[in-house]
Amino acid sequence: METPGTSSGTGKAARFRALHRRPSPDDPLVLAGPWDAASARVCAEAGFPALATPSAGVAASLGYADGRTPADEMFAAVARIARAVDVPVSADVEDGYGLAPKELVERLLEAGAVGCNLEDSTGGVLKDARAHADRLAEVCAAAGGELFVNARVDTFLRGVTDPERTIERAALYVAAGADCVYPIGAPVDVLPLLRSGIQGPINVLGRPTEGPTPSALGARGATRVTFGPGLQRLATAALREIATDLAPRGTGG
Repeated sequence: METPGTSSGTGKAARFRALHRRPSPDDPLVLAGPWDAASARVCAEAGFPALATPSAGVAASLGYADGRTPADEMFAAVARIARAVDVPVSADVEDGYGLAPKELVERLLEAGAVGCNLEDSTGGVLKDARAHADRLAEVCAAAGGELFVNARVDTFLRGVTDPERTIERAALYVAAGADCVYPIGAPVDVLPLLRSGIQGPINVLGRPTEGPTPSALGARGATRVTFGPGLQRLATAALREIATDLAPRGTGG
């Protein structure tokens, strides 16, 4: 049996890619989103076959606002998570921190990641889709199959609600070599339309304690379901409640 950190990156990348070949539409790949080594171990021990780090959750654990984590600290956090478990780990690295594709790939592989999320907006503004597709192509070429690239499509997040604009961007990213597209924030009732217009796997954002269930999202078109920082925020809320109950009360007088 493998111990954490001992299996090769190549083996984990192949395992992770194979997990996206789902036996039926209502059986999507469900990935927990750990934010540190301890939460990663909990998720792996619970039975998740792979994990996907959320940049916002990692940022919160390190004391940063979402989008403000320095690249070195993000890669170090991913490395700690990947070392702690023997299941594949995909890393949300936001928009790539301005790193050249080759360096970005090298740092992800050094951290032990087998996949990554890359956003197509920065500073709250959508990037030029063709320029972003060119960057994705360079990342995929540099990775040589060793990274599963999940291209996040931020149209709905940035107020572009026409599904056709999402489908157009997704087509460019798939043609560039992206393994999966992630139309974050897409309304549930739009998922069947996106599924019909997008080639390849689709990542959908789920809610840990609310519907629809992952199975229901799969039936609507999701190949895989992730939760962003949802688990980290639930854990923080639970800790806040416990800490409030345990905190000493002033006696006055």
